[in-house]
Amino acid sequence: MKIKFSFLLLFISIATFAQEFNATVTVNAEQTGRTKLSVFKTLEGAVQDLINQNNWTDKDLESYEKIDCNFFINVSQYSSDSFTATIQVQASRPVYGSTTSTPIFNFKDNQFNFRYTEFQPLDYNPNTYSSNLVSTISFYLYTILGIDGDTFAPMGGENYHQEAKLIVNTAQGRSEGWQPNDGNQSRFRLNADFLSNNFSKYREALYIYHREGLDVMYEDVKAGKQKIVEAIQMLREVNNSRPNSILMRSFFDAKNNEITRIFSGGPKVDLTEVLNDLKRIAPLYNKKWNTIKN
Repeated sequence: MKIKFSFLLLFISIATFAQEFNATVTVNAEQTGRTKLSVFKTLEGAVQDLINQNNWTDKDLESYEKIDCNFFINVSQYSSDSFTATIQVQASRPVYGSTTSTPIFNFKDNQFNFRYTEFQPLDYNPNTYSSNLVSTISFYLYTILGIDGDTFAPMGGENYHQEAKLIVNTAQGRSEGWQPNDGNQSRFRLNADFLSNNFSKYREALYIYHREGLDVMYEDVKAGKQKIVEAIQMLREVNNSRPNSILMRSFFDAKNNEITRIFSGGPKVDLTEVLNDLKRIAPLYNKKWNTIKN
């Protein structure tokens, strides 16, 4: 009986703590005009299993610590095993002391063409390129882990960004999005910027915004808001030296609603300077910034 009980505990531990993500995958094939084909639903399930049923780190996480993420694959053309598509990736992590979560990543990748045969196994091997589908999904998972790590400790996601770089190196020359000349919205550029010394202050701002800002608001809202102001001022400095970067765009694509909400109520802090910063750094969201009353 004792042996059986020990085995049961081991099984529960593995089942409960093994994976790092709570991922939802959606494949939209309306543009192909062939939505009834089973391959699209099979693809959806295969990618979701790849994410949710594999270990991506050596950490054991409680269920509430897992990263929620969404992968939206929009297929515009399909023929045989060839897919022309885009992918939108979103992720969030819990806010300490609350039941809410905060978005940490929101990114659309337009360079996502791949081959997939129905029921093809999807497995990630860090030393081997198997397909653009597996490499792209794995790349974004490690990028999300890197961002999540950066929000909990200064440069805390370094190992994960380095793992994403290994994927970039292995995939180079295989498909679009992995090379230096693939544009400013490529996977190559996203990873290179995260690992560049030019953006170390950006990553420091991620820590201040989340760990010293959001995560303290459960006990001191004003102190948390002041730290978020400080983080935005740091982002202004980064933007002054590297304007319109892929990191800055992805940050405000994820955070514009949250920032508007935080500064639109609760204890007041001086917003004169930070509102000017927001309008300069992220002018795309000026309508939202204009709704914030100082």
